[in-house]
Amino acid sequence: MAKDTVAEIKERLSVQDIIAPYVKLSRAGRSLRGLCPFHKEKTPSFHVSPERGSWHCFGCGEGGDGFSFIEKIEGVDFRGALKILAERAGVQIEEYHGNREVSEARDRSRALLARASQWYAAQLPGSPAEAYAKQRGLSQKTIQEWELGFAPDAWRTLLEAMGAEGYSVPELIAAGLVKEADGKPGTYYDRFRNRLMFPIRDAAGRVVAFTGRTLSADEQAKYLNSPETDLYHKSDILFGMDRAKDAIRTRGFTMLVEGQMDVLHCHQAGFGNAVALSGTALTERHLSLMKRFSENLMLVLDADPAGLKATARAAALALGAGLRVKAARLPKGKDPADLMSEDAPDFGKRVAAAKPIVEFFLAELADAERDPHRLLRLAESIVLPLIKAIPSPMEREHFVQVAARALGLSSEAVRESLKRVPTLLETAGAVWVVAAAPAARPLRATRAEQLLAVVHAYPDTPLASRVKSEYCRITEAEQLSNDVPPEAVLFQAEQTFGEDPTEGAADELIRAFEEAVIREAYQEAVMNLRRAESAGVESEINDAQAVCAQLSLRLAALGR
Repeated sequence: MAKDTVAEIKERLSVQDIIAPYVKLSRAGRSLRGLCPFHKEKTPSFHVSPERGSWHCFGCGEGGDGFSFIEKIEGVDFRGALKILAERAGVQIEEYHGNREVSEARDRSRALLARASQWYAAQLPGSPAEAYAKQRGLSQKTIQEWELGFAPDAWRTLLEAMGAEGYSVPELIAAGLVKEADGKPGTYYDRFRNRLMFPIRDAAGRVVAFTGRTLSADEQAKYLNSPETDLYHKSDILFGMDRAKDAIRTRGFTMLVEGQMDVLHCHQAGFGNAVALSGTALTERHLSLMKRFSENLMLVLDADPAGLKATARAAALALGAGLRVKAARLPKGKDPADLMSEDAPDFGKRVAAAKPIVEFFLAELADAERDPHRLLRLAESIVLPLIKAIPSPMEREHFVQVAARALGLSSEAVRESLKRVPTLLETAGAVWVVAAAPAARPLRATRAEQLLAVVHAYPDTPLASRVKSEYCRITEAEQLSNDVPPEAVLFQAEQTFGEDPTEGAADELIRAFEEAVIREAYQEAVMNLRRAESAGVESEINDAQAVCAQLSLRLAALGR
């Protein structure tokens, strides 16, 4: 089903049709070019190939087909992209028979949650919830744009209203909107009562749940979240991501704050890249969602002990996932919403002055602990695990030196302590594994991909014939591989050689490939010489020296 649907969508929508609504494209040789929507740039590095149905950005390295573009720009999975493009192409998606009932139930639940959000919003004007929202500094524009609502202080108002519109009690329970009374089977009541309601949306902007802020002083649960449902998984949802994703791409980082009210104040003050968790700790799936839009994360969490603990845990997870992490220092006892209500310019200055997470905690610990010995112990338990979690060896070394200067130690002492920090770390209930740095690809393989791209991009030209013959001469192979080269290399070949390449255009590429082949052979010959010398076999030593000398001369000739 899905395969046929994908093919039909691709027949009706070209990759240019899919991307054009998001990126202004202009002709650039065999491809189209524009400013990349996934990172900030002034010179276009985003290329689209209508012939191959693919796209690639040379600035950020992202690429794929039309479906992967929609997944990334809309923040949805493949199925979400399939639905978006099917609707745009006018293609009907037929569900497997066995899943039809499940699909219909999910669609009903989505419609119910959207209708409940509208109903809550209709109750807001003139309510205590509206007064509270304005008291907290939210503008009327923000209230309306985020569709805040009011759950009346009554037991069955939503239940009765939705029931009158044809929704059953089981559907209301499945959506997390009503509950069954304890000890009273068959008695149901509204889950949210006397609360300011925040609709929670997935990355595609669909309502999947709610958070309700109590308006009663004696209510124990200040914030009440929807339970996990078929549509709402807390570990997958970041509050505000549907609105923040474009700003995250533009600003180049995600700002993670404590709660919904903080997110609204951030957006209201112009920080449209702010998101928050929804009733759960940060997870790997949250980080995966963030990385669709940026690999930079700024933590702006409360400055109390609990907030700092959450900052340390979130930073450790994010670093282990390969994100670059900063944190902004807030005044003690203030959250972003409080600070922006009182002094929005000060909040902006603190965001601008945010420090890399290692430097942030070194400063926080130095302020909190004046005893040098205890400071070292805290740094060893909090800062060193963060350094250890950084995948890049160069960045790790940089922060080793930063920590050494801040603590008045030698870099060697910090490195020695770092060795005792295990690779698998467990701090504040969070477990993560340090990501391994990717292995460098052999230069010969890279050059071979470039030659392969030329053959595929210009199959019936003198350029391709020349490349094939020279490849055979250099490698003593019959022909280039029939494998298709990576899209990025194909795009690069097209940008390098243009519309009408000449036979002479391949000279430099062929020379670079030949040099890579000879250099690889020379390195192997040197290893053979070392092995022969270790074994002490004179004849093998002489043979290996002769090969090394011959290859060295060939390298020198190429360099002239």
